[in-house]
Amino acid sequence: MSRRILQFGTSRFLQAHVDLFVHEARVEGADVGPITVVKTTADAGRDGRLTALASGYPVIIRGLEDGVAVEREVTATAVVAALSIVRDRDAVRAAMLEADIIVSNTGETGYAIAAADRRPGLADAEALAQSFPGKLLQLLAYRWRAGGREIAVFPCELINRNGRVLKRLLLDLAAETAAPADFIAWLDRQPFADSLVDRIVATPLEPAGAIAEPYALWAIERQPGLPVPVEHAQVVMTDDLEPYERLKLHILNLGHSVLADHWRQAGLPADETVKAILARPLARALIDRVYAEEVLPGFAANGLGSQAAAYVATTLDRFANPFLEHRIADIFGNHALKVERRIVAFKAWSQAAGADHATPLLDAIVARALD
Repeated sequence: MSRRILQFGTSRFLQAHVDLFVHEARVEGADVGPITVVKTTADAGRDGRLTALASGYPVIIRGLEDGVAVEREVTATAVVAALSIVRDRDAVRAAMLEADIIVSNTGETGYAIAAADRRPGLADAEALAQSFPGKLLQLLAYRWRAGGREIAVFPCELINRNGRVLKRLLLDLAAETAAPADFIAWLDRQPFADSLVDRIVATPLEPAGAIAEPYALWAIERQPGLPVPVEHAQVVMTDDLEPYERLKLHILNLGHSVLADHWRQAGLPADETVKAILARPLARALIDRVYAEEVLPGFAANGLGSQAAAYVATTLDRFANPFLEHRIADIFGNHALKVERRIVAFKAWSQAAGADHATPLLDAIVARALD
């Protein structure tokens, strides 16, 4: 029986990641999908995207694989309906009853709960909640009242342990707003996956579609009752998500912050891209030295030396992608917070495992960002 997917979020990332995986699996004969996409905001600017998503849209894969340039274009057709929760609420409720899997990607602030949603009776209210957690709580309560068939939730927001964070938010919000005890107990039984998504999707296509790199990963931590959302070569079910999180955060993301710091210190052009900065000898020497002398020893101390060395090589291929215009200025946004999460946390993790190597380059970046 096909696993129908209800997706919250219309981002170009999901178009070139989860939605593309489902399309490719369906082409191979897998019984998964289709996908109904839900726009959770009232912004009318993306209504044109909704129509295009359900009509089939292009995804162009461009980049380097093992140092070799590749390019291919796919017309993704896994999305069969695209709805606005504001305009199409009855249709969204019907899709919630039919779905077997929920996927979400609502941006960095998607888990913020509006003050207006902290009102008694939220789960049963006819008035639509303002925030994504409030809206999801209402829809899950609607499903529970209609019979309560189990549903698996796969958050894709870039939040550490995103599944347990979202589930805790919903349970706390349900209790705060005096939802029925039986509903809260039912909600607590539903599996919420902790997962990590990884793909650089740097360029949107209009009205829908995207240009993305070849590399992609959806790593999902196993738990009782959690199905495999889609069988695909780039979907990994694992007993321990932490190594995947550490590799991405402390190699790919840390490297981005190292390059962003160099960009600012060197006064490089405002439109500088990752591939352009890596063509500069000083920047390339810097990132090579940081990885070899300051990052890899920390991974080795944590028993991940070989995995980290392979991931560094893959990351440098991704950084050098000649087809993606990934602007350093965009990476530099929220620089201090990123340095804390990517570099300060890496040093603490390394030292906890007994690493005692010097990290003068990383230390200087931290001092500039946080002092």
